Amino acid sequence: MTKLLRLGTSSWSHESWRGSVYPHDSAPGDFLAHYARRYDAVEIDATWYRIPSESMVRKWASVVPDGFVFAAKVPSAVTHDAPLAEAGPTLREFLRVMEGLGDRLGPLLLQFPYAFKPDQFDVLAAFLAQLPSDRRFAIEIRHKGWLSERFYDLLRKHRVSLALVDLVWMPKVDVLTADWAYVRFIGDRKGIEKKTKTWDRLIVDRSKETAEWVPRIRAILERHMPVYAFFNNHYAGHAPGSLELFRNALERA
Repeated sequence: MTKLLRLGTSSWSHESWRGSVYPHDSAPGDFLAHYARRYDAVEIDATWYRIPSESMVRKWASVVPDGFVFAAKVPSAVTHDAPLAEAGPTLREFLRVMEGLGDRLGPLLLQFPYAFKPDQFDVLAAFLAQLPSDRRFAIEIRHKGWLSERFYDLLRKHRVSLALVDLVWMPKVDVLTADWAYVRFIGDRKGIEKKTKTWDRLIVDRSKETAEWVPRIRAILERHMPVYAFFNNHYAGHAPGSLELFRNALERA
């Protein structure tokens, strides 16, 4: 069952992880290689800001072992900046470049902002109809007005996975819209940034919330469905610590 589960963090390029994930004297360019010795998946956050260069993508692929999986955020130029109806060329270029990861390329996350509201349903439907069928896409919405059977049916039609999120203002739902699941532990960014600006240790006790996720994720795995779960620093102050907390809770269960 555990072979179906991929656990990782959202990004790997954190200087504050020296001593916990990376040796104190390691160069930033070696962070990913060290990370991949500990975990078998990562969510690339940098791709949200811009399409990476082809050489960068090839370098990522070259320093991780066989079987490692990169999930990646689709650039904000697609989900935030331009009208979604005009985002096709940018998305296609992003997909072309990311093909450089080869069989290490996993799910791609479409993270939409709160301002993307259900009145854009038809625009989203047209966009999803153009997604290539040979890639796994997940969609994260941050406006709870989207959470309806109409929306879920749209995602099922296009085999797009609804990202299950632990986000302070969003309901925790268990709706599966594909034959795999994508889970994001996001937390309360504004709240935690009032407490810390470094990410070297857990500063919020998420034991209760973590324990609540264990049976939910186990239920998906017991259906022999792959699960990709990623932890953000903002969830509790230290993404690797949150990941280990969840892993230990899952093993105890």
